Amino acid sequence: MTLQELGERCGIATSTLSKIENGQMSPTYDTILRVARGFNIDVAELFTGAQSSHVGGRRTVTRRGQGVLRGTAQYSYEMLASELSGKQFIPLLTTIEARSLADFPSLVSHPGEEFFYVLSGTVTLHSEHYAPTVLEAGDSCYFDSTMGHACISSGETPAQILWICSQVVAPLIE
Repeated sequence: MTLQELGERCGIATSTLSKIENGQMSPTYDTILRVARGFNIDVAELFTGAQSSHVGGRRTVTRRGQGVLRGTAQYSYEMLASELSGKQFIPLLTTIEARSLADFPSLVSHPGEEFFYVLSGTVTLHSEHYAPTVLEAGDSCYFDSTMGHACISSGETPAQILWICSQVVAPLIE
């Protein structure tokens, strides 16, 4: 598949895909989701190359600091349980680097649902239909990902959250 074909399938400019491929640009989470949909695969397969297996009784362990690392200008992600594809949700240990809503080109929106639990620091969730919400360690939030959203670290240190996103393949891609 060419970059042009992939760009057409996932609605991303060929120049953007080229920059990501050549390490000149980091993809946003939304871009990662769109690329996975363009390939019609689970997001985990982008990072591990593992194909989905439908064996019952699956289990995996991710040791501290051993997840697949990815990052954007706004977030540093450690993908947990990344070797399993076809999961019903995607667990991410996330450090929020963004300190201002101005750190985002726009609010992020994509199919699915999300949940996050604040492990440390202070998070301000900005969303399309609600006033900004401040969450402290021990607080959590569940929301519809199609609503524009962005998390910023509003304390003295970058906040760390356990972020869980819904499956990005079937039934969302059919």
